[in-house]
Amino acid sequence: MYYIGIDLGTSATKLLLVDESGKIENEVTKEYPLCFPHPGWSEQAPQDWWNACVEGIPELLKGFDKEQVAGIGAGGQMHGLVALDAQDNVIRPAILWNDGRTAEEVDFLNNEIGKHTLSAYTANIAFAGFTAPKILWMKKQEPENFAKIAKIMLPKDYINYMLTGVHSCDYSDASGMLLLDVQNKCWSKEMLDICGVGVEQMPKLYESYEIIGTLTEAAAAQLGLPMGVKVAAGAGDNAAAAVGTGTVGDGSCNISLGTSGTIFISSDKFGVDPNNALHAFAHADGGYHLMGCMLSAASCNKWLCDEILKTKDYAAEQVDITDDKLGNNHVFFLPYLMGERSPINDTNARGTFVGMTMDTTRSDLVQAVLEGVAFAIRDSFEVAKSLGIDIPRSNLCGGGSKSPLWRKIFANVLGIPLDMVKTEQGPGYGGAILAMVGCGLYSSVKEATDALVEVASTTEPDPALTARYEARYQQFRRIYPCLKSLFPELQ
Repeated sequence: MYYIGIDLGTSATKLLLVDESGKIENEVTKEYPLCFPHPGWSEQAPQDWWNACVEGIPELLKGFDKEQVAGIGAGGQMHGLVALDAQDNVIRPAILWNDGRTAEEVDFLNNEIGKHTLSAYTANIAFAGFTAPKILWMKKQEPENFAKIAKIMLPKDYINYMLTGVHSCDYSDASGMLLLDVQNKCWSKEMLDICGVGVEQMPKLYESYEIIGTLTEAAAAQLGLPMGVKVAAGAGDNAAAAVGTGTVGDGSCNISLGTSGTIFISSDKFGVDPNNALHAFAHADGGYHLMGCMLSAASCNKWLCDEILKTKDYAAEQVDITDDKLGNNHVFFLPYLMGERSPINDTNARGTFVGMTMDTTRSDLVQAVLEGVAFAIRDSFEVAKSLGIDIPRSNLCGGGSKSPLWRKIFANVLGIPLDMVKTEQGPGYGGAILAMVGCGLYSSVKEATDALVEVASTTEPDPALTARYEARYQQFRRIYPCLKSLFPELQ
């Protein structure tokens, strides 16, 4: 049998065809546009997502027996507001995760409702990307559209609706709406009241691996699939990617070095840090997770090389950074080129080099950037450890992880082994695994990932180097507090 994994991204949808052994038999990518109607706004037409599936799935299945497709699972971009009317028509373009129009609403939620109250209701505080502030914005700025809302959904849930006719949402994706009581896995009546919506306007909640239904007659005809194909609830992109890398079960960790950076820590038990420095979300395996998100990770190295050093040969810039230089660099870099989310939550923070002298070299700056990103991820790592979470090792993925030097820096800054998995297909592979569990091929997500996800290589920390980086990290963590009050004055 085959399983289709859908990775509903911001710029494209990636489709995977996976067999029972976990082998990826085929993949297809369909791109679509982003719309920026005003500075700082980011929107997309949900129909474009569905069109990508309608065009891509028949192409994905070309040369394969369509009757052997058993299930579909999706991982998708989180937080986006998809509003449907009573006839299930899309009311307005979806407001996406990276949309920044909700500053006033975030301020209202965090300062008038209060962070402590929000955390009590949802285990999280408000960020501009979350869904609840978008609802408040729509209520104030587009009251006619707001009055039409019959269902509020997230991007991958719209795809699931088009597949099955079911209004659904899984707990992991719902966690990022600021509308879910994460600990008790139910919609927060208090938050719905604050936003002026009723529970009947919200989709039914599911575990990520649960089956929400089968293909409708119309969807089956459009996709060229049998109507009996089952559809799993799916997950938010980070939770789905964690499943795809085997980051499930208590204490399992995944670090992603993409344009942004995340540290994703799986836990069997619900937990939230007192300062809400990390997001406390439900996980796709049925448990929970903490997640730290830094806004600029591999993009810091790209910025330095592309814009300052005027080169695209990133590997060449790392050649002169020899082992004897690691942990001995006199230059530090704060990787806050776009402000920062976790754990400092400071939109005014900025990228900063500290400690440069007349003998500072080009490679010192490159090394400082690589180390600064690792130190910033460790900030979130330390918050998780302060909650009593033991993190003995971690997976590492994303474009930045392809650098052996950066892997070595991360392993020694964190002081733990870092594993690279053989199949790095992110949310789409995780979605396919969730479909396998929903269809009964495996009894749990953990059983599935134990069987399907294999480690390709491991980077071990060196005790002497770890000790040198420990001293450097203790210096690094003192820099931002010294500059915090200055950053707003520089805007």
